[in-house]
Amino acid sequence: MNVRRGRVALLGLVLLLALASTARLASAQGAPPAAWDEALKTSQAVIGRGLAAAADLPLRDPLQRPVRLADYRGQPLVVSFVYTGCFQACPVATQGLLKVVQAAREALGKDSFQVVTIGFNQPFDDPVAMGAFARQARIDDPRWAFLSPRGEDVAALARAFGFSYTATPKGFDHITQATIVDASGEVYRQVYGDTPEVPQFVGALKELLTGQARRESSIEGLWRTVKLYCTVYDPTSGGYRANYALFFELFCGLSVIAVLGWVMRRELRQRV
Repeated sequence: MNVRRGRVALLGLVLLLALASTARLASAQGAPPAAWDEALKTSQAVIGRGLAAAADLPLRDPLQRPVRLADYRGQPLVVSFVYTGCFQACPVATQGLLKVVQAAREALGKDSFQVVTIGFNQPFDDPVAMGAFARQARIDDPRWAFLSPRGEDVAALARAFGFSYTATPKGFDHITQATIVDASGEVYRQVYGDTPEVPQFVGALKELLTGQARRESSIEGLWRTVKLYCTVYDPTSGGYRANYALFFELFCGLSVIAVLGWVMRRELRQRV
């Protein structure tokens, strides 16, 4: 009987600890799970859609220069949202994004895609504040812009990217996502979390770039296709490396077929 009571007490303690952990998690998120499920649905719903009018909305970089998202067409674009008054989540998420951006640049080429971070808390996320945020994050990437929209355009930008946020007494609760847009301005993939998975992030960009390279008819375009196909993720190092084994196997196979074809053709000629 005492053993049974002890087991019941132990199970009760485990249940209380689980409930406490769940409560802390919900409190840390600042919103009930249903709200996060809805944010995820909103985020996923824009995949396959173009940016429409949002692409032509005026933005400003830290030097007060005018920028539009439409200016980035022709290359894949990665877009994230932050607010500069955030002292924990946004800086951590930006560092996580920086990590996978660096991995993608090493794997796919420094000029292969662009990155934009938009400050959604207007008028506070002005060009000066966004420039300071970039410096604090130690991001010195000429292909990564920190941009400020007009206050009246924030809602349209959020809808275009499926970005959800809610004001709270401490700031904002918002979904942490990086949106990958294709060269034509269509949302291609959403990547979530403070530290996105490298294969998921780089893989999406690789898919887009491979599709672009296929359409190139030059020798440079052919080599770019080969290089992209032969770039593989190495879980040991946590990065990407070139693996041309598939290309050489294909080359050897085609060479063997060509030689066999030549031999057969010669034999047929000799018989005639």
